[in-house]
Amino acid sequence: MKLNERFIQDLQERADIEQVISSYVTLKRRGKTLVGLCPFHNEKTPSFTVYPDTRSFYCFGCGAGGDVISFVRRIDNLDYIEAVKSVAQIAGMPMPEDGYDDTLSKKRMRLLAANREAARFFNSCLMQEKNRHALEYFLSRGLSMNTIRHFGLGYAPNEWRSLLEHLRSKGFTDEELVLANLARRSDKDGRVSYYDNFRNRVMFPIIDLRGNVIAFGGRVMDDSKPKYINTSDTLVYKKSNGVFALNFAKNANDNKLILVEGYMDVIALHQAGFTNAIACLGTAFTSEQANLLARYAEEILICYDNDEAGKKATEKALGVLGKTGVKLRVVKMDGGKDADEIIRKHGKERFDALLGKAANRTEYRLLEERMKFNLSTDDGKLRFLMAATQILAECGSIECDIYATRLSNELGVNIDSINAQIKSAKAKIRRNEEERRRKEQDAALTRSFEDKNNPERAANLRAARAEETIIASFMRNPDFYKKLKDKLTPEDFVTLFNRRLYECLAQILDSGVDAELSQFAGRFSPEEMDSVTRIYISSNSLSNTIKECEDCISVLKEKSGPKITDASQMSDEEFLKLFRKE
Repeated sequence: MKLNERFIQDLQERADIEQVISSYVTLKRRGKTLVGLCPFHNEKTPSFTVYPDTRSFYCFGCGAGGDVISFVRRIDNLDYIEAVKSVAQIAGMPMPEDGYDDTLSKKRMRLLAANREAARFFNSCLMQEKNRHALEYFLSRGLSMNTIRHFGLGYAPNEWRSLLEHLRSKGFTDEELVLANLARRSDKDGRVSYYDNFRNRVMFPIIDLRGNVIAFGGRVMDDSKPKYINTSDTLVYKKSNGVFALNFAKNANDNKLILVEGYMDVIALHQAGFTNAIACLGTAFTSEQANLLARYAEEILICYDNDEAGKKATEKALGVLGKTGVKLRVVKMDGGKDADEIIRKHGKERFDALLGKAANRTEYRLLEERMKFNLSTDDGKLRFLMAATQILAECGSIECDIYATRLSNELGVNIDSINAQIKSAKAKIRRNEEERRRKEQDAALTRSFEDKNNPERAANLRAARAEETIIASFMRNPDFYKKLKDKLTPEDFVTLFNRRLYECLAQILDSGVDAELSQFAGRFSPEEMDSVTRIYISSNSLSNTIKECEDCISVLKEKSGPKITDASQMSDEEFLKLFRKE
């Protein structure tokens, strides 16, 4: 069964898409629409657009699109039913007692239950005398028993199937444990067997904002490799969204977060009283993580490791977080390679003092560049000033004036010379931005010909555009469908994706419900909704007439149009001919 279409329609009307998306993205009004930086890809110029009148969104940079349910589903990594529940809660609407298929939701609940039981198992193993060496590892790192319990730390025994057998005894199947990435499957010589994913490692459970155990990090206690094994993406966990200890840190009352690199840094800081410490999971800092942090903090202090990798990670974090509008400061980690070491060697007072000396983004970048050059020489001053003016060219006018004046006074260089170099750097940035924008527009044009969800589109462009014109017109003008549906069948459609979309549209319109995007969100994946939304908003550029639809039906009935394999090379006139009946 699926969710009642009337309920979905009511939910779509009650849920304010602008309000929901605004909690994740900073939006600015532009006429009838709202625009902001896309939360699904990195960009400097806003291409993410919200259409309040049609309760939809679309990114012209990456092609992400859909309705409010699709947005919540994608950004919070939820299945369809869970996304509907989340939006219903925001809108203050109770879920219907029946009328929906919660198979996937039940599967996710089973995975969460397996993770919860695994966390209990790992913690109990840590407390067993035979595994005393694992507990001693945590104690030797300065952790108290209270901290160990607070974070639910544990130990995965050095055995092949200890967790597997335990969870089997609790009623979990091998397939469920593989889906949760708690176990792995082996196929050798035609024989299938299963074994634990984590063995002989201290364990860090990862808990989401709802208090669910969604994943684990496992660390060796020696110098063997790999140092960490982490849960892969599952139905309940997406590492590009993952933030360790945000479930605790979100309750900090000063609207600040301390961003560090690893589990132990976070735990050591919490034990020392810095309960707003968090760490982002995955190998690269992502825009999804940045947008999540921006919802819980007005200021973020970056405290990455005091090594070359840490400096590179700091630059990356500054770039991604800088797009959220959150105030940023960087802590110089004097006295140790990371937060954990500084606290163990020098105490929490030293770390607190470092926080107080944290530099803002511009100061930090200038200090980093200053350390690369010998300022006692003219060549060193020149090279530093060239680097500094590149940094200041990215600042606002007031901030730029302040630091340019400082540099002039410190280095004895005329302020006009510095400002001239900054002006030149700003011009170069503008040229690069225009070039980037042009490439983005070219990419958007390419996407308009090629569709990852409809691979047949590029080779059947004339027919595909006719299909999409019909679908978009019927979506916006249900009366057209009533008048023309007897002249068209799904079999007339050339591309399979558009045929499937038309069949779905026909079913919705035949039931007497308006064909809004919300009616498609439960039938198509978030990625497929990108294409559905692209077609939906294309109606803005159509004439939306019966005659236009009839012409397109004629194109499909012909089924003799030439196949186009490289539409991006066509002129505008050639492109328009695709819609004309020869």
